[in-house]
Amino acid sequence: MNCFERIAALGHQQVVFCHDAAVGLRSIIAIHDTTLGPALGGVRFWPYASEAEALEDVLRLARGMTYKAAISGLNLGGGKAVIIGDPLRTKSEALLRRFGQFVNSLNGLYITAEDMGVSVKDMEYVRMETPYVTGLPEEMGGSGDPSPVTAYGVYLAMKASWKKLTGTESLQGLKILVQGLGKVGWALVELLHKEGAVLYATDLSARQLEEAQRKFGVQPVSPENWYAIPVDIFSPCARGGILNPHTISALQCAVIAGSANNQLEEEERDSLLLVQKGILYAPDFLINAGGLINVYTELEGYSRKRALARTAYIYEATLKVFAVAEQRGLTPHQAAMQLAEERIQTMAALRTRPVSGFPCKFSSTSSLCLNSEL
Repeated sequence: MNCFERIAALGHQQVVFCHDAAVGLRSIIAIHDTTLGPALGGVRFWPYASEAEALEDVLRLARGMTYKAAISGLNLGGGKAVIIGDPLRTKSEALLRRFGQFVNSLNGLYITAEDMGVSVKDMEYVRMETPYVTGLPEEMGGSGDPSPVTAYGVYLAMKASWKKLTGTESLQGLKILVQGLGKVGWALVELLHKEGAVLYATDLSARQLEEAQRKFGVQPVSPENWYAIPVDIFSPCARGGILNPHTISALQCAVIAGSANNQLEEEERDSLLLVQKGILYAPDFLINAGGLINVYTELEGYSRKRALARTAYIYEATLKVFAVAEQRGLTPHQAAMQLAEERIQTMAALRTRPVSGFPCKFSSTSSLCLNSEL
């Protein structure tokens, strides 16, 4: 992969490679677009097979954060970071603090948070080196684990999607398959169980599946053939890229609504394939925005009630995307992208108008500044 061509093709503003052999840090920070505000996105700690795979992942994730913030009405840009390595073996205080120093060197252009392989506790170490951190523990005045809020947004999008298809939002009695029982998937299963859905789940951890079966009556599904199970709703809540010509041709569901980022292996091709097969796809970067909304709320002085109220907008936004898709002859993914891009362009034009007042910088105690001289 020609990295400069790929960065240009996806429209990134800046990509930073961070390396410190002494602590074992190999990290990439991607800043996609800061038109709406500073780039905010978590840091993912993952044992990538290659540096090229890590770069592709962080570029796509950062781009997704731009559109996630834009369509959610947040004054944030899109960014993401990855750390290459096995978090169970190589993660350390020194490595996390060194990563924090790299984040700090960007002077607020990028604000980091937790993601896969990184815990709320880990963010405390990063915070020791930079104020540009959110998703901190509750005892530090932060919002704690954002997973329940992410799950709540996905749950609401499922209800909106089912209403679009059938006229009713009730999920009671529906067969729903959740792929991935991590923090978000687990919280989602809990919500669906309370509503009376018939639950299926798949996960690489047999122990996690057994616990879900015991607690929620989940019917375990093999990780090898999840896409062949007939259900009403399929919810991808693990890694991305799982919707492709092979899996789409075998899918037996009416709706796809999940928390995983970048579910479509190739966005244009696979979103069209889903339409052709008659599957209603709720765009991932819209419906999984609850976690971002949660940490955005933390920047203002955290209130879980306010975070949940903002996340509730996902229901309305999902229905709007479906309506726009019909009106413009687009796939739901294309419609969501257009709506996000339209907001970015509108705000970019607004930013060119002269304003009075002093520029402000992000700090650990201030509200998020919209007039950014970062």
